[in-house]
Amino acid sequence: MKIKYTLIKLLGFLTIGIYFSSCSSSSNKNKEDGNSGNKFEGTIAISGAFALYPLAVEWSEEFKKIHPDVRFDIQGGGAGKGMADVLAGSVDIGMVSRTINEEEFKKGAFGISVAKDAVIPTINSNNPQLNIILKKGLTKEQFKKLFIEGKPCTWNEFTGAGGADKISLFTRSDAAGAPETWARYLGSSQEDLKGTGVFGDPGLAEAVMRNPLALGFNNINYVYDLKTRKPLNGICPIPIDVNSNGIIDPEENCYETIDSLNLAIVQNRFPSPPAREMYFVTKGKCTNHLVKEFLAWVLTSGQLNVEKAGYVKLDQEILNKEIAKIK
Repeated sequence: MKIKYTLIKLLGFLTIGIYFSSCSSSSNKNKEDGNSGNKFEGTIAISGAFALYPLAVEWSEEFKKIHPDVRFDIQGGGAGKGMADVLAGSVDIGMVSRTINEEEFKKGAFGISVAKDAVIPTINSNNPQLNIILKKGLTKEQFKKLFIEGKPCTWNEFTGAGGADKISLFTRSDAAGAPETWARYLGSSQEDLKGTGVFGDPGLAEAVMRNPLALGFNNINYVYDLKTRKPLNGICPIPIDVNSNGIIDPEENCYETIDSLNLAIVQNRFPSPPAREMYFVTKGKCTNHLVKEFLAWVLTSGQLNVEKAGYVKLDQEILNKEIAKIK
């Protein structure tokens, strides 16, 4: 019940956004202070990917400790919303947790890589065949059979155990980075994913928690508890049988904690996709001094918050490249 309440509360925050001020981002400015150098004030408006939302909030809180006159308006809603908002000029930064496509580049999308995470398949922790599933995992072809081909399947078809419990398949109803990344892993696009559509990462996690026969997918931060670093009560990652040998080998067994999974991403033991880079997107190369200061901070001092918040830091070579893009 505690976990359910937490997810509902988080979904509420994502729906209403976090408002530190109702000021327009057009008020952004910086002023000189002879004692402390540049002092920044104004509002930075951000919207988009649920995957980046917790980290963006963490970054905003830390940045405000340095620049207390800066306010943030941060809203979730999915990568599609973030991209649409930033291209429309209604926010300063769009959070996008998928590859930026050519059409978006043509419209002015300017992406800065800020962190890395992954989309992982999930199962209810009360599934009657959980122990077998965790031992054997599922292959890419098996996931493709479910999510792309849409063939009705029972759990025993994959486990070889008795019973004929039908798999309850869930996907996302909103245009977002998680379903697009998961579909790319399966060689397709979000529009092709089968299953009952659910809005948002918190909603999809909750749907899997409620149904013992459920199968879905989520961004890492909606599967693991950041305090215990272990999976949330009621939901469990499904190990991916990367080499399709019918068993989860030691190098594939990386799901016990969020840190062991992120280490597997760093070491390329977890496939990419569904591991992916995530982006802050501006419309054109950023010229706003306050937003540029925030982006530069995210790529330098802000990287200290990445692992604590459950994400994977970018390697220094990538960071240097991204820093050069905003100078």
